[in-house]
Amino acid sequence: MPLLGAHLSVAGGFHKAIEAADALGMEAVQIFTHSPTQWVVAAGSARSGSSQKAETAAWHAKPLDPDAVAAFHEARRHSKVRCAIAHNSYLINVASADPRLRRRSIEALVVEVERAEALALSALVMHPGTASSDDDKDGIARIAEALDEVWQRCPRHRVKILLETTAGQGASIGHRFEHLAEILSRVREPERLGVCFDTCHVFAAGYPLAPVKAYRETLRQFDETIGVKRIAAFHLNDSAKPLGSRVDRHAHIGRGHLGLEPFRLLLNDPRFRKHPMLLETPKGTENGKDLDEINLRTLRGLLQQ
Repeated sequence: MPLLGAHLSVAGGFHKAIEAADALGMEAVQIFTHSPTQWVVAAGSARSGSSQKAETAAWHAKPLDPDAVAAFHEARRHSKVRCAIAHNSYLINVASADPRLRRRSIEALVVEVERAEALALSALVMHPGTASSDDDKDGIARIAEALDEVWQRCPRHRVKILLETTAGQGASIGHRFEHLAEILSRVREPERLGVCFDTCHVFAAGYPLAPVKAYRETLRQFDETIGVKRIAAFHLNDSAKPLGSRVDRHAHIGRGHLGLEPFRLLLNDPRFRKHPMLLETPKGTENGKDLDEINLRTLRGLLQQ
């Protein structure tokens, strides 16, 4: 069976996400290793200019607390969570044509990889980036070059970076399967990369996921362009916006424009057994019940239907 789970908070410590996942019977979990809306890069890592170095030091990443890391590993040893991954900061944009933003993004991505490695996470999910006013090809080239630098600076790290499919808002890269295929073809170490397939994003980008004929055609296109073996994780989100809207708005499972059928098809696709499938649906409660619990129950009810 797929490994079902969700993105969970680490408030109070990384181990709290594992405890919360266990409480809801999850087999997988996704976390942020720091605030996703604050810049954190290694102190003194800027490459030139004393003012830039001073600025970099002002928003450097605080080293991971060894006790917090140990508590996370201990919680995992005693849990039923079989897969734990991270999502990187929303601010990182290695596709940017702005050299200052791109350098800051590369430094931040190195730190993200190092933190994920310290926590023994299997993967780090990242949005490929936004090319601003440039065409996609220039942005894709910058992404590949940035990834090559990150891996050069993290040569023995085992964590993989997963390029996430995007909805295509603005000039974001990743809403066409060809974008991800081009990045993979350009990097020097493609085996250190994979893909995170987000159902909401793929649908909003214009790829239908139901009925079964459309699902098979979309996965056929993905397989021929990238290869389904590249998919290492799924984000399971319904879409608040219609097919091809290119708007990224997540909805609860079965309550958006996707409906239940795409999730039934994915969950029962034998190619994706043992893949982590993670909710990124809105948090909260409904009738006194945790919404993650409600969405998980809906997904489990679709297994083997």
